[in-house]
Amino acid sequence: MKDLMKDLKTSLAATLLLAVLVCGAYPLLVWVAGHGLFPRKADGSLVRIKGDVVGSELLAQSFTGPGFFHPRPSAAGKGYDAAGSGASNLGPVSKILVERTRARVESYRAENGLSQETPVPADAVSTSASGLDPHISVENARLQARRVARARGWTVEDVLKKVETHTEGRTFGFIGEPRVNVLMLNLDLEGKLAP
Repeated sequence: MKDLMKDLKTSLAATLLLAVLVCGAYPLLVWVAGHGLFPRKADGSLVRIKGDVVGSELLAQSFTGPGFFHPRPSAAGKGYDAAGSGASNLGPVSKILVERTRARVESYRAENGLSQETPVPADAVSTSASGLDPHISVENARLQARRVARARGWTVEDVLKKVETHTEGRTFGFIGEPRVNVLMLNLDLEGKLAP
């Protein structure tokens, strides 16, 4: 019986010690380090305009007007819903996915005044895994530039300069592809970003 009580006390002490370390000390250390080293990122990379939060550089928002760049389609909830983040889970042989993609390609071409021969970037017609990807490919942005310029009464060259300004390079210089943050680009088009 003494051995059982001794083992029980040891087990309880180990459990309490691990609970304090793993559930208290470690998260606190990570929180302090994150806020100390990367305060803006640790708070969600929030975008503020005149003190008001208008979004996050990490989450897509719906932009639908012709004078705005449009993000990737979203399968998150009812669209760009962070609480419903997730993919459609439709596989490559799904008839529903094929039909949706075909419809999105036709809609994208019509909206942007593209010929049937113009290749449509995959990110313009497919959802991301989270449904909240804030970036589009540079090619997707370039294909939307003419529509945006026409709607705003700008030259295509001026719009493409904005696209270039908001083009982010590959992560660590070699991972992924260059990309454009749609929220930041659209805010810049509206003149809401500080020069």
